[in-house]
Amino acid sequence: KVFAVDRDKDSEKISLKLKKKYKNRFFFENKKFSQINSLNLNNETIKCIIFDLGYSYNQIKDPTKGLSFENKGSLNMKMGLNNFSAEDAIKKLDQNDLEKIFKQFGDEKDGKKIAKKIVQNRKTKKIETQDLVKIIESSKRKKNFKVHIATKVFQALRVFVNSEISELIYGLINATKILNPGGIIAVVTFNSLEDKIVKFFFKSLSEKKSISRYMPKVEEKDNLFKVLKKKPIFPSDKEVKENSPSRSAKLRFAIKIKDIYGFEKVILEKFGYLLEIEKLSKKI
Repeated sequence: KVFAVDRDKDSEKISLKLKKKYKNRFFFENKKFSQINSLNLNNETIKCIIFDLGYSYNQIKDPTKGLSFENKGSLNMKMGLNNFSAEDAIKKLDQNDLEKIFKQFGDEKDGKKIAKKIVQNRKTKKIETQDLVKIIESSKRKKNFKVHIATKVFQALRVFVNSEISELIYGLINATKILNPGGIIAVVTFNSLEDKIVKFFFKSLSEKKSISRYMPKVEEKDNLFKVLKKKPIFPSDKEVKENSPSRSAKLRFAIKIKDIYGFEKVILEKFGYLLEIEKLSKKI
């Protein structure tokens, strides 16, 4: 059996062919990653859980979702099951909050300048997608980029709007809890922040060393995971040629060895500062 979980309701429409072909084997749930443990899986033996953190081509090109800096119109970026949009964040958060989001979620070096110009511009007009692109372009010191100049800011807003950090972290935690020993967790990431979180989660719970300065050194037999490949798996040249968005994909996987309780403290301590930034949504 295959259980597919996605927060985007439109994904259910895409999965109809699979549901029709595999009537009693394919099941779709309109849920967040963090809710994976709420599925009715008591009688199931979970052998593998795969996280695909990327957005589909259909989602990116859908103008109503506002995920692309090429779109015209409002700044949406909501992927379903959201409480606010990117437009709400741009309109209501102060300069310091926006700067934090751009820096931590997008690694945008000019985040302070961009945030300042957003606050100045929103006093006189509603900031839509192309308005934000122009603000970013006018704020950048360096003009020649291999990727679009607005990529990092749009990534940061998308991550914030969809709570992608907490969804990934709690998704990994809850997936680990329901996975049977001997089962595999595999994660496909598409940016350095996602990969950093996944790498730490697997590495810190699979090595013969202290996973926290406050915890004693553990032996291999007490590890939660076994990691066969320390480095991520990248797409082949052939795949990148056939599907260019796959060029930034990284695959990491780990095998669960045994059930261990309290393991979530490690990742929550490490990335607590990112979870705190997501809490800025309470101001919206």
